[in-house]
Amino acid sequence: MTTTALVTAPPAEARELARRLVDRRLAACVNLVPCTSIYRWEGSVAEDDEAILLAKTTEDRFDELVDRIVEWHSYDVPCVERVDVADAHEPFASWCAEAVAEE
Repeated sequence: MTTTALVTAPPAEARELARRLVDRRLAACVNLVPCTSIYRWEGSVAEDDEAILLAKTTEDRFDELVDRIVEWHSYDVPCVERVDVADAHEPFASWCAEAVAEE
């Protein structure tokens, strides 16, 4: 079954993070979407340009994907959220499973 990880990262590191996830077969594909994030951090409100990464993977690979994101990410507390996919187009779900299958 497919699942998606929603991740935010600085634009300068988002592309490399996405490429590493796909290269390591942890994600079948990763969409990068520019955004502005406004958030509270260490008692202050901050505003930064970021990228949203939508990493398509499987339930079996999700935990390792999260582990690697946390390891590679520059933030102390990276945003990594699971987006539950109730229904995926079956050909896409099959392709995703094949793309992240361990060799």
